[in-house]
Amino acid sequence: MDKLEVWGGKKLKGKVRLSGSKNAVLPIMAASLLTDEECHIENVPRLLDVHTMVKILEVLGKRVYFQEDSLTIKTRSNKSFVAPYKLVRTMRASFCVLGPLLAKRKRAKVSLPGGCVIGIRPVDLHMKGLEELGANIRISGGYCYASSSGLLGKEMFLGSPFGPSVLGTANIMMASTLASGETIIDFAACEPEVVDLAKVLKKMGADIQGEGTPQITVRGKKKLSGFKHRVIPDRIEAGTFIVFAIATGGSLVIEDISVSFLGAVIDALKNMGQHVQIKNGSICVKRHRKINPANITTLAFPGFPTDLQAQFMVLLSQAEGISTVTEKVYPDRFMHVPELNRMGAKINRFGSVAVVEGSRKFSHAEVMASDLRASACLVAAGLCASGKTIIHRLYHLDRGYENFISKLEQLGAQVRRGRE
Repeated sequence: MDKLEVWGGKKLKGKVRLSGSKNAVLPIMAASLLTDEECHIENVPRLLDVHTMVKILEVLGKRVYFQEDSLTIKTRSNKSFVAPYKLVRTMRASFCVLGPLLAKRKRAKVSLPGGCVIGIRPVDLHMKGLEELGANIRISGGYCYASSSGLLGKEMFLGSPFGPSVLGTANIMMASTLASGETIIDFAACEPEVVDLAKVLKKMGADIQGEGTPQITVRGKKKLSGFKHRVIPDRIEAGTFIVFAIATGGSLVIEDISVSFLGAVIDALKNMGQHVQIKNGSICVKRHRKINPANITTLAFPGFPTDLQAQFMVLLSQAEGISTVTEKVYPDRFMHVPELNRMGAKINRFGSVAVVEGSRKFSHAEVMASDLRASACLVAAGLCASGKTIIHRLYHLDRGYENFISKLEQLGAQVRRGRE
């Protein structure tokens, strides 16, 4: 197991070219199960989660070829329908093979998923949606068994107390492309990653309308073809590196990113008094000496992303005043708080709300990463701390950030990866 050593005190400055979106590429890879034809995906990040999905596709009869940042997926056999526990347990996104398998191969056996420990992450909406399409679903021995003689389109409500489900929307949207008739998904997720998946499905011949809105309409087809697609940039990586730059008193240019992907983040930064400039498809940020306190509430897109909540706590800890963070997507996503407090933050949690006392200076410590985004927030704290911070369980970062160490070093950070 690896660890990361971070020496604080360096102002991060420069440019970052983003990798492809992790949250977009995984469902797109799963979409290749809807066809026997060749599929080609570009701008694919070399991440642990991507390699896990490659293994799942190979178990399900695909041949997958990596060349630089491109993936080519071909069909070897379409007889397998089992996604095993040993692979699915490592990441929740792998559960999105359920819909394509059921639609194309009429049956599926998919392990209930794992991933980051950030609170309750039910898959009941996935199963509810597939049952609405006429599938037979049962849970036994930690697996979801699904079968159907043919899916039938239907209008359905796909909401939950915590908002729409991104992967649930993806799963039902993919399954309904091969269903008979029209499917209408009400309270669908509006995330850019869902829109990117819809673009892929349309290239395959699917008839989809309304992606990016709370109501998506899919008219089923009998057959889908292969596709060629370039994955969108990773907006969470963009937000993470923005935090790194501002936390250390530096400046950063994020190239080739749609401003609409980060609207709520840019608004939060401006409310915190930070310099943000949009220019020629790039976002330029620069640390203002004073950081204003803020009240941040995570919401489904286009709201503030839950995947940047932990990182922004580092900035709020530097603000001059009291801030609050309300987590409405994953109410228990606060496992990073004790570790930040060990480094000098003063954060108190009250249910789904964290109260952050600002004007804090971080100091070096040995800390433990609990999940992917918590790992990134500990790196942010270490970058602006005094001395050397050691972050254990570095494998979490490998799941979601490509070339992480080299990108940090290019911006002037002093970091070193090593074995425990």
